[in-house]
Amino acid sequence: MTVYLAPGASGTVAGLRPQVVGLRRSGVAVTTVTLPRGRAERAVPAYRASVRDPAASIVGGHSFGGRVASLLAAETPVAGLVLFSYPLHRPGHPEQWDERTAHWPRIACPVLLLSGESDPFARIDLLRTAVARLPSAQLVTYPGVRHGVAPVLPDVMDRVATWLGSMGG
Repeated sequence: MTVYLAPGASGTVAGLRPQVVGLRRSGVAVTTVTLPRGRAERAVPAYRASVRDPAASIVGGHSFGGRVASLLAAETPVAGLVLFSYPLHRPGHPEQWDERTAHWPRIACPVLLLSGESDPFARIDLLRTAVARLPSAQLVTYPGVRHGVAPVLPDVMDRVATWLGSMGG
């Protein structure tokens, strides 16, 4: 099983190096996906084109990359979805959470979300509410962590490896 990861809107695949290295140390095959800038919905075809066998793949990413992966998972069967710091809303615009998770009920695969409890892109109470829209999800939160999982990366990698192992990956 291969894990495909895409970066955040202002990042590059090079910024995913810590996650890629961490997962590879656990024996996980990882491929990075470069996405076009702009609206997440417009980036879905580029993500889809990068994934060889969606039904046997885990898709995901950081922030924007995770949002695009979630849109892909809502329309194409994938083995799993891993989301680092999902952008539930723009900072200061919590009302966007509903729109940004409207597609979540269509995601049939298991989902692992890892998020900081102080993330300005995801008010934690709203994220907990939104996760109920996912048929099969596990949410892991980190007190004091903002937008990005770098401060808790060892725990994040352990949790992703354990989650993948529970799925036979």
